[in-house]
Amino acid sequence: MKVISSNQLTQQENYKLLIGSIIPRPVAVVTSESSEGALNIAPFSFFNIVSSDPVMVSISFQRKNGQEKDTARNLREKGEGVIHILDEANVVEANQTAVTLGPHESELTVADFTLVPSKSVKTPALKEAKVRYEVTVHQQIEIKKGETVTADLFILNIENYVIDEEVYEEGKINPRKLAPVSRLAGHDYSKLGEIFTIIRPD
Repeated sequence: MKVISSNQLTQQENYKLLIGSIIPRPVAVVTSESSEGALNIAPFSFFNIVSSDPVMVSISFQRKNGQEKDTARNLREKGEGVIHILDEANVVEANQTAVTLGPHESELTVADFTLVPSKSVKTPALKEAKVRYEVTVHQQIEIKKGETVTADLFILNIENYVIDEEVYEEGKINPRKLAPVSRLAGHDYSKLGEIFTIIRPD
């Protein structure tokens, strides 16, 4: 086995090993609004469950040259947003939102999404997603290397689940009908593959 010290690698080298080995990763397509009212849409794969009681998820944003991502700044300033689960039907348009735009430009100019109002937050949602969460900020944690902030970790409360009835069956999500798309490394994504069952021991 090859042993590599993370302290001897650059940020980019560590990034490549992480995203190449922690796979597949769920993708959150996040809508948020700036304090000036500009809508931001962006996909992030540093995203997961924190707790089911209380109901919380986490998402983190790597800074570039010390600058906050637009989504992180919007969540911090407005305290809310909407997370959409990436699926086969929306992955192409979601990928378009990864383009670099100014903080006052909306990704709606490059992606063909339809906005719909949310129930518990003011941030609009994307109609095309089969599953989305209306979220509020529970906690923001600045990740530091020495004295420098390098990333922003958010713990988010899920206020509402909004689920397409097509994928909702007796209180559960049908994974085949959801058809989620996960992130690998580089430009690669993965569809849901073979599903198998192993019973946990008592």
